[in-house]
Amino acid sequence: MIAVHIQQLFREIFEKEPLLVYSPGRINLIGEHTDYNNGFVMPAAIDKKMMVAIAANDSDQARIYSSDFKEEFAFDLKSFGPKKGHWSTYIMGITAQIKQAGYPVRGFDMVFGGDIPVGAGLSSSAALECASGFAISALFGFNIPPISLVHYAQKAEHVFAGVQCGIMDQFASVMGKKNHVIRLDCQNLSYEYFPLDLGEYQILLIDTQVKHSLADSAYNRRRNECAEVVLIAQQNIPAVKSLRDLRLKDLEAVKPFLDEEVYRRGDYVIEENNRVLEASEALQANDLKKFGKLMYASHDGLSKKYDVSCAELDFLVDFTKPLDYVLGSRMMGGGFGGCTINLVKTSQTETLQTRIAETYFRKFGTSPKFYAVKAENGTGLLNP
Repeated sequence: MIAVHIQQLFREIFEKEPLLVYSPGRINLIGEHTDYNNGFVMPAAIDKKMMVAIAANDSDQARIYSSDFKEEFAFDLKSFGPKKGHWSTYIMGITAQIKQAGYPVRGFDMVFGGDIPVGAGLSSSAALECASGFAISALFGFNIPPISLVHYAQKAEHVFAGVQCGIMDQFASVMGKKNHVIRLDCQNLSYEYFPLDLGEYQILLIDTQVKHSLADSAYNRRRNECAEVVLIAQQNIPAVKSLRDLRLKDLEAVKPFLDEEVYRRGDYVIEENNRVLEASEALQANDLKKFGKLMYASHDGLSKKYDVSCAELDFLVDFTKPLDYVLGSRMMGGGFGGCTINLVKTSQTETLQTRIAETYFRKFGTSPKFYAVKAENGTGLLNP
């Protein structure tokens, strides 16, 4: 068990008893590329976590050991900055934000590690930021409000890691609730929990093991294309601030002034926002079949209208469509690789994995990875 391993490692290295804190990775069931358009998303914290052990050390130094990288790192709390491409950047980033907010952070020792697969789009970096921030807060009795921790972690990503991410990852990691999803309104950060009662089904992630290099440039281009739709729409409806404020009929009215490709981007985002609202109703009614259909529709839009899928993702989704034991499937994340998220009958999961692995290898020459996950509670202390 990771908690036991991290605790023992801390005792061996620092010869004292630590506080233990966990922060989960996250999935997003539906609502992709809607976050930066002030729309709705539907994430959940999962049962794969980052674990942090921490204790004060009566100095001005932070001394950290990464269990996963088997590497030590130390920095002076009076003067430190980002170390590009290094895991310490996330811990220094959240530490900097907490200090900047006026909390008197003192020296600490830390060991961390986890079972969140890196590179699978499950937000291991956000989990590390949130776990570290919560651990510092708990250790020194700061009682940082959860929503403040979310903002500090997001800003750490912006300022130290140099990634202009939305707020969904950190929000889900901190605010997750067992057996529930969160419907988060990215316009004002209001949120609501919806029950995730899967009965005889489970969530299975299938990792393509692919990350195409065009993902980052395409992401920026999609943001610009969405902004272009808003700019044109504002000439008709001045109050419009984002795609969130547009209805499909509003978009139709400005279609003659948009490139066909740009129009499709707006069309997808507006439809996806509507799908998240419909998905909330489906969960409330425990209608998993409807939820699954909305997942397929989401992928269809991502692939054909938003153009952020790839052959591997499309193959995995299409493979499941004829199978009566899969209710829904779609790509999850920025696109061009990463995972599909699937609602699969638990008793048939092994069958699906075997069939997909064989066919996928024949077609693409590589083997996908599979992760069964459950919705779990957000960031917290393991030992009060």
